[in-house]
Amino acid sequence: MSGRARGRARGRARGADQTEPARRPGEGESKSMPAPTSSAPAPAPAGGPPGPSGRATYRGGAAVPRPGMGGGEGQVPADELAKMSIGTGDASQVTQKRRPRYTDPETKPAWITDKRGTSGTALPVKTNYFRLESKPDWHLYQYHVDFNPPVDSKRLKIALLFHHEELLGKTKAFDGMVLFLPHKLQQNVTEVYSKKNFDDTQVRVTITLTNELPPTSPQCLQVFNIIFRRVLTMVDMQLIGRNYFNPKLAVQIPQHKLEVMPGFVTSILRYETQTLLCADISHKILRSDTVLDIMYEMYNRSAGDAFYENCIRKFVGSIVLTRYNNKTYRVDDFEWDLRPTSTFKLRKGEDISYVDYYKKNYSITINDLNQPLLVSRPKKKDIKVGRTEVLYLLPELCCLTGLSDEARADFSVMKDVAAHTRIAPQGRTQTLTDFINQINTNQAVKTEMGGWGLRFSQDLVQINARVAPPEKIMQRYDAVLNYKQEDADWSRDMRGKELVTPVDLQRWVIVFTRKNSAMAQDLVQTLSKVGPPMGMRINQPTPCEIPDDRNDSYLSALRQQVQQDTQMALCILPTNRKDRYDAIKKFCCVDHPVPSQVVVGRTLSKKQMLMSVATKIAIQLNCKLGGEVWHLEIPLKGLMVVGIDTYHDSAKKGRSVGGIVCSMNRNLTRYYSSCTFQMQTQELVDGACIKMRGALEKYHEVNGALPERIIVFRDGVGDGQLQAVHEHEIPQMIDCFKKAGGTEYSPKVGVVVVKKRINTRFFASLNRGQLGNPPPGTIIDTEVTKPEWYDFFLVSQSVRQGTVTPTHYNVVWDTTGLKPDHMQRLTYKMCHLYYNWPGTIRVPAPCQYAHKLAFLVGQSIHRDPSPALADRLYFL
Repeated sequence: MSGRARGRARGRARGADQTEPARRPGEGESKSMPAPTSSAPAPAPAGGPPGPSGRATYRGGAAVPRPGMGGGEGQVPADELAKMSIGTGDASQVTQKRRPRYTDPETKPAWITDKRGTSGTALPVKTNYFRLESKPDWHLYQYHVDFNPPVDSKRLKIALLFHHEELLGKTKAFDGMVLFLPHKLQQNVTEVYSKKNFDDTQVRVTITLTNELPPTSPQCLQVFNIIFRRVLTMVDMQLIGRNYFNPKLAVQIPQHKLEVMPGFVTSILRYETQTLLCADISHKILRSDTVLDIMYEMYNRSAGDAFYENCIRKFVGSIVLTRYNNKTYRVDDFEWDLRPTSTFKLRKGEDISYVDYYKKNYSITINDLNQPLLVSRPKKKDIKVGRTEVLYLLPELCCLTGLSDEARADFSVMKDVAAHTRIAPQGRTQTLTDFINQINTNQAVKTEMGGWGLRFSQDLVQINARVAPPEKIMQRYDAVLNYKQEDADWSRDMRGKELVTPVDLQRWVIVFTRKNSAMAQDLVQTLSKVGPPMGMRINQPTPCEIPDDRNDSYLSALRQQVQQDTQMALCILPTNRKDRYDAIKKFCCVDHPVPSQVVVGRTLSKKQMLMSVATKIAIQLNCKLGGEVWHLEIPLKGLMVVGIDTYHDSAKKGRSVGGIVCSMNRNLTRYYSSCTFQMQTQELVDGACIKMRGALEKYHEVNGALPERIIVFRDGVGDGQLQAVHEHEIPQMIDCFKKAGGTEYSPKVGVVVVKKRINTRFFASLNRGQLGNPPPGTIIDTEVTKPEWYDFFLVSQSVRQGTVTPTHYNVVWDTTGLKPDHMQRLTYKMCHLYYNWPGTIRVPAPCQYAHKLAFLVGQSIHRDPSPALADRLYFL
């Protein structure tokens, strides 16, 4: 039974007595409450450490046992090489199983011999990479280690092997089976003998050379990253979650009860011609108060069982940090019937309470003895490696990580946080240079790196980039906007110009509350003024004033006013309440398909901003009616551009929504959209093929022919999904195209994987040697790209604060015949065609449209939108 269900059951068990207040987080059970039932989960049984889920994956042996562990020793993890011993003899770092983490599927088309473009202006840039330097003939030597008689304990294996330090040297890496050395032993097969201390049994240790690894091999890259993680601990960095941070440099934001802890995201990988360290600044945002503090605040605002419901809603699914060990865990539930005085069994069978456990192992005194416990369950990947126990956490010792949705919506909070996290290029490069200088000058690091024969260069890598020519933005009658490349913003030039395809808004409905009636009148009057200069005639709407802001009032008004010939429904809402927005969108997108626009009253409250707001609303209305705002020169004929993105459905766990948007005209400005649903066990392509077939039929209906070329921009692909996309999704997609067009139809196809969440940054030289953001249109296709990929980086957007993040494009399939320069230029052109922003955006417009569609369906509708809206951008 979940915590929420138990809360409801507990409320029902109280009977008719509704006056009893809800139990506070620190209160004991009242006498009228029933005793805990057998349905409550029992404390973790003996037999092993409970494995936290998500980012809380247990990494390595614990120095001290944790709550719910089966004993004083943690199990040795066996999921990756990342914790293997590096010359320390610490068995808590030993692992057995290695992941092919540093190998990428080779997706570069065979016909690509040179993926570099040629057009544009040369621009030297620096990037956040450092060279990993070694001798020209450097090799890593891999040995297999065998023990006779066999030894099961990894800890004992390390002790027996490391006893021969005079043979192996101080610098080594051993995971219980495989030994890595920076030098070659005299014999390919070496036999030595060691004794077990506890029984004097003699063990023969056979060390056999199995491989001489060059610096480019995946095994070397894995060892490099292991070494560097050890280096980070030598400079006082601590592993929190997946990255390393420095708690000593944390900055407090007391007015918001937040703490910002600086750190670094690092990785060592092989790029075009050399091995490079990528390092970027990262920040861990923490709440300065504990989960228990927040629970008390919630209790003071809640009444009855609402407190339990609010706690479930607030904390379940969040990530918490336990400061006593700097580990993160996912909260999966509450255990309201357990207390810090409850006991669990250690591995040896003895019982210990949580209070005594923390006092004994961490010298922490638990103050609130009546607080409930948080539950962190293992995920599937934890269960696969044998970590099946549930972990219980004390709210008093946990603090939330990240920012809540409420905090992200608070301008004041985001402004204060950005003051510490949004770092300009000059400050970022200085921090990175200081970071690598600290590493290169630290004596312990120099000894460690020197033992392996490695060192990092002091300077950032410099690359020759190119800036693509500026695009001509055209409207009706081929009027060209004065688009300035450095601004990436042409909104001020749009006044007085006509749209490419003006749309008349003749029959529309506006729904508002009595309180917002004046706002509605002002908006209608302003829209009638901004429409004609844009080539858009807007008639007077049918007004509908409702008495209150209940969901039913809005829906009832829409049912009465929306007719078959209604072109648009516009609703003015007093507040940004999600359930009301969802109800309106479900009605307008599913029940009675009609393009809709929802405006929050706060947006219209400032008179001086009304003209600007009304202009943006008019552009959205035009797009939702099928109009176009601007277009570019697209030299290719018979081209269809497809955008695909995914979003997790908030209403059904494990289900994702795939948004698919396909262009329908030569200017690539009109689209046909659809969405598909799939569970975790299904592939997106299963439903996407059916939707793509419908899009091809629509394209043939509009143009009288099928497209000659189809270029798919595929967003939402994780690092581990690239191989599945290349080997499974693309062949099925191509087969779908052929089936849709008949046996004679064989379009030229390109598939481009779009990746936004990257750590690569680029810095351009400005006046007086200062570094700034590269201008929009900057293309990088060398040095930091991968030799096995046909890829490039593109800075398409303009950023005036902080450091710009480029977008990575990987062409995983290409039979289009386009030169690399043409593929890059087309990608940049598509970044200009998103009508919800008067400038360039980070990704091609079809990708952003697909994201907006998937977000709307996954957050609000949760069903297939009506096909009647498919040929319009109703989801903007």
